[in-house]
Amino acid sequence: MKPQHLLSGVWESYPSHLADNYASLQSYSMGTHLADILAIGPVYYYTIHTSDYSLSHSTNKILSIHGLDSYPKTLQDIITLIHPEDLDFVMAAEKARTQKIQEIGVQQQLHHKTSYCFRMRMGDGSYHLFHHQAILLAKDEEKPFASVLHIHTDIQHITTVNNKVVIISHIGKRNDSYKIVLSEDVFARHMSLLSKREVQVLELLSQGLSSRQIAEKLYVSAATVRVHRQHLLKKTKTTNTSSLIKKCIELKLI
Repeated sequence: MKPQHLLSGVWESYPSHLADNYASLQSYSMGTHLADILAIGPVYYYTIHTSDYSLSHSTNKILSIHGLDSYPKTLQDIITLIHPEDLDFVMAAEKARTQKIQEIGVQQQLHHKTSYCFRMRMGDGSYHLFHHQAILLAKDEEKPFASVLHIHTDIQHITTVNNKVVIISHIGKRNDSYKIVLSEDVFARHMSLLSKREVQVLELLSQGLSSRQIAEKLYVSAATVRVHRQHLLKKTKTTNTSSLIKKCIELKLI
């Protein structure tokens, strides 16, 4: 069984987007790809095989940059290095990327690269902003891709602000590019922000019910309702019920 991780749900919600088996079906020049995606700053790359989310061809700089004792073996090993507060954005970025690729046509993926930014943990425990790029390396006739090159460049010396923009740009013979801005409002729309239970709690909160009243209606404890309310405040970056309801109405979440 394929191991699951944070991005499994996003990627596997589009079955035609993934390969069931890994095979290097198309030769490529690493030098050519790196020339297309070279960025200023400490950089490393690795290859992900989407059949089992395993990693290979990691460059040794990944060890020194992140203070690792051994090379990461799976995508989950990379995900654990991402700043916890940036995980939701990464999921939203991948969802937006996948949807756009579906619109473009998955058969065109060999001619595009994707890039966006997020923070990653360094060897000293601090976090730096990294520029992430991904480009398809191999595909077969039935599944759109099987092997993807990922490049991470430390850009902390250039900027510490994540502009929350996803860029899908052309390489080779293609000449089209796409910019997806995941600002606060757009970010919320792109994500399945709330769980089913959180939506139920939110709707009852909007009706003016107390935590105890909501608990009675949902057959849960008042403490459980308070936990859901805290999750709602955190996810919407609000501080009280009034601002929570106002923002959710603006974002059309209720």
